[in-house]
Amino acid sequence: MFVAENWKDYTLLDAADGERLEKWGDHILIRPDPQIIWGGDKKRPEWKKAGGIYRRSNKGGGEWVKKDIPEEWVVSYGDLKFLLSPMGFKHTGLFPEQAANWDWFSDLIKNAGREIKLLNLFAYTGGASVAAAKAGAFVCHVDASKGMVARAKQNAALSGIPDNRIRYIVDDCAKFVQREIRRGNRYDAVILDPPSFGRGPGGERWVIEESLDGLVELVCGVLSDDPLFVILNSYTTGLSPSTNGYVLNRHMKRFGGKVVSDELGLPVVASGIPLPCGAASRWTR
Repeated sequence: MFVAENWKDYTLLDAADGERLEKWGDHILIRPDPQIIWGGDKKRPEWKKAGGIYRRSNKGGGEWVKKDIPEEWVVSYGDLKFLLSPMGFKHTGLFPEQAANWDWFSDLIKNAGREIKLLNLFAYTGGASVAAAKAGAFVCHVDASKGMVARAKQNAALSGIPDNRIRYIVDDCAKFVQREIRRGNRYDAVILDPPSFGRGPGGERWVIEESLDGLVELVCGVLSDDPLFVILNSYTTGLSPSTNGYVLNRHMKRFGGKVVSDELGLPVVASGIPLPCGAASRWTR
């Protein structure tokens, strides 16, 4: 498992009865998590001290039933800073398990011995974009949501990233890659973090089971002659790390190298056992 174990401003205190008990900076949250299928005694006192609680609805969706927390606050990961807030669909604006990927690719970028151009697709609020830019890469950040791109710009500014290090694009990711191929633009690294389902700014429909293989094939066309790495993340239930790895390996084999796939995880204080939080497949030479 790729475990994000270097956080100081995030702690997963407990996991029981379908919920996470977590501390983000000074604020304690309770949020649902479909991976947590086991029970628990919930004896930790923090279960009663949570300032933010998100609960699922029997009719679908859900809401923050308690929001005794700021509308916004900042957490740090090393020299990176991120703005958090209670969003819809239980989100906070950051996936802390992705820090395991940030650490991994930051070392690759710093030790590449050359300038790295990185394409971050489905880039959300820019956690990976900020980490890559901080490590020295020039980043193209692409997401279909104007709001998420705006938040990514805030995170970059908080982390002291120069304006010319990240280029922000609001667009359908596949259409953008197609245009980059026609323009002859190439990238040394790509990060793919596709949703299970979504729509582009023009109403373009995305279903991961139908579109992932074609997208990975397309992305290979925008890679430079000497690519450094490709990461494929997935949070889709039913798509195993091995499945994602198979897709990535199928299209990247022409570049040589290898693909390593595993779950992403966060250490749980109460149990000492990492909580699986998604999947990541990493290609390098």
